[in-house]
Amino acid sequence: MRLGVLDIGSNTVHLLVADVIPGGRPLAKTSQRTVLRLMRYLEPDGSISEEGVRALEAAVVEAREVAARENVVELLATATSAVREAKNGKNVIERIETALGQELQVLGGETEARFTFLAVRRWFGWAAGQILLFDIGGGSLELASGADELPEAAASVPLGAGRMTIQFLPEDPPGEAAVDALRAHAREVLRPVATAFSGMPKPDHVVGSSKAIRSLAKLVGYPVPGWSGIERMLLPRAALSSWIPRLARIPASARQELPGITPDRTFQIVAGAVVLHEAMRALDVDELEVSPWALREGVLLRYIESLSWSAPGA
Repeated sequence: MRLGVLDIGSNTVHLLVADVIPGGRPLAKTSQRTVLRLMRYLEPDGSISEEGVRALEAAVVEAREVAARENVVELLATATSAVREAKNGKNVIERIETALGQELQVLGGETEARFTFLAVRRWFGWAAGQILLFDIGGGSLELASGADELPEAAASVPLGAGRMTIQFLPEDPPGEAAVDALRAHAREVLRPVATAFSGMPKPDHVVGSSKAIRSLAKLVGYPVPGWSGIERMLLPRAALSSWIPRLARIPASARQELPGITPDRTFQIVAGAVVLHEAMRALDVDELEVSPWALREGVLLRYIESLSWSAPGA
């Protein structure tokens, strides 16, 4: 069965097409991304501008056409923080659904964390034990912790890389004072989260799962051999800290020449690095490892699970 997951996020509209069978592992076939950076379309009152909505509609129509060409049987369409929190979100959702030709599932922040945690748990397996998860999107930062498929603790805070770039680092390059202001803000927002997570058991694995974290790991991290010959990327907090001043001093056009920094991330990577560093500091994490699976895979896995339980003879 061929399924598609359409993730309408704060930075991109991303379609993942995969072949699935009940009880099996999804096999990715096609990945199509449209970079929007929705945060740049936000009006002063918090609504998404008409230009931004039209860009969303165009990206959704393109993704729908790709899904049709790929013979997708069912398209699972989700939207996250940028659409969810926009002042005109209800109208934007209606227009996306019209362009898409079906209903859109709007995920709450903790739901995002739970889906992503499921994907990470399945990737690492039961033997991984207690997992602590970090996931940085364009609009929000999700954290989750637990030893089972669903986390015992999950949180979402408005510290996304796109949101923080617009709010604190609008200049290019941003400079040291702006970075310090963002750092102070992130610490304040993360303080109650750190308190809430302080009672959780010590993690066996600390994992980062977003594109921003994968980019930073390619820049400042290092690979190590993993199980079954799969290479793992590790991202040390100390190395991340040493890179932040350098990233903040060079313009976005030059950042994309660095390892792992793609053109669609070059404007937001400084904010992403600051937020990740402060989140690791707040939760006393020295190093994290990177998961290739994240939200889209979590949505797929949850759907496959529902197929498994409803299959004939189940």
